[in-house]
Amino acid sequence: MKRLFALLLALAMVLSLAACGAPEAPVATEAAKPDSKDTALVDSKGQIGVGVAENVEVNRSDVHMDAVEASSSGNWEAMFTPFEVEGRASDMLNFDLTPTAEEKAAMEKEPIYGKPIKYMMLDGCSSGTSMAEIMGYYEEAGLIVEGFKGDSYVEALGTDQAQVAICHIATCLVPITNGVAITFGGGAHLACKSLYVLADSEYHTTEDLKGTNVSVPNGIGASDYNITSLMLDDDGINPQTDLNLVQVSADACITAMEKGEISAALLSDVYAYGMVKDGKLRCVSSMLDSDYSEVSICCALSMSAVFVRENPVHAKKLAQAIHKALSYMRENVEESTDILLEHGMMKGDRDMNIMINDSQQFGLSDEFAEANLREIVNRYVRLGLITNMDNVDEIMDLAWSPCLGN
Repeated sequence: MKRLFALLLALAMVLSLAACGAPEAPVATEAAKPDSKDTALVDSKGQIGVGVAENVEVNRSDVHMDAVEASSSGNWEAMFTPFEVEGRASDMLNFDLTPTAEEKAAMEKEPIYGKPIKYMMLDGCSSGTSMAEIMGYYEEAGLIVEGFKGDSYVEALGTDQAQVAICHIATCLVPITNGVAITFGGGAHLACKSLYVLADSEYHTTEDLKGTNVSVPNGIGASDYNITSLMLDDDGINPQTDLNLVQVSADACITAMEKGEISAALLSDVYAYGMVKDGKLRCVSSMLDSDYSEVSICCALSMSAVFVRENPVHAKKLAQAIHKALSYMRENVEESTDILLEHGMMKGDRDMNIMINDSQQFGLSDEFAEANLREIVNRYVRLGLITNMDNVDEIMDLAWSPCLGN
């Protein structure tokens, strides 16, 4: 029976990787705690380590502008100013995580009771799971936890080697529909990537990119491909027929643009920031644009579906602890940025990171996250990014298991 399960899991993993692009690196197995600068492990978006702006000028704005307007006005930072969306934020900062007598009694009956829950230690905007331990929120919630080092959260969560991580929806959604046992237990934060062109190029809007090659750095069918497809679709551009999505690695994109091989590339805002300030790049579309708000959620609180099914009360307390950490990160953006820099989970200029962290609006309500996820699923089906299922409700049943209020 175990051998059959292993074969089925292996098959599901092969299918998921075929559907979402290049395979992610193997998972390490050791556990660790976020108590030193050595805890920076992997960039969950794959590009922060390529180069991060240091000592750059940061001119924050009080008024939000979408990418094109912000770039043309010379006030690019206005793109990072949050705009209000009613009901978007979860407010967990003052929530008492202490288990009630009823919760504690139920937890004692669950298989994970008395054992460590393993959270994946990812850096950058995916570091909310580590922040929850640093702030003592897991302990407050009556949980035993261990940090888990690994490169592939799809593999780690899908095999229940780790139980929770903050993961990119664009990375996990297709594998979920291919049978990988992951589910989204809540929303995490807004976006961190945008489409960039050379500052002196002829391309000023996504409409100008028609008929050209646009880079999706981590590969055709992978998360960058899925994100770019949604961004283009939002602007009425067919990502399959109106232009060509090609893979050029992030560190080679500038050279490829200069040679005329590509017109634009989807890049991490943290990575591109210094080059925008130096006059090398310009932003033509962003997941932070106000008209992108229906699918603006970037990452979700992702859990092993096996863990959630077998340990519903532990899953609820885990989600509450992480959402309290995310609320802290949103409401105390300077202090939390300093903590992440101190622990090596964030890199680059402090003021830049504070501004970008503020734009990501950590800690999303279940209502906002569910509405965004449903629209994302709708578009994935319509655009052919999900190919083996076409019923949105059935996909949502697999992918969405909100844990905060269970």
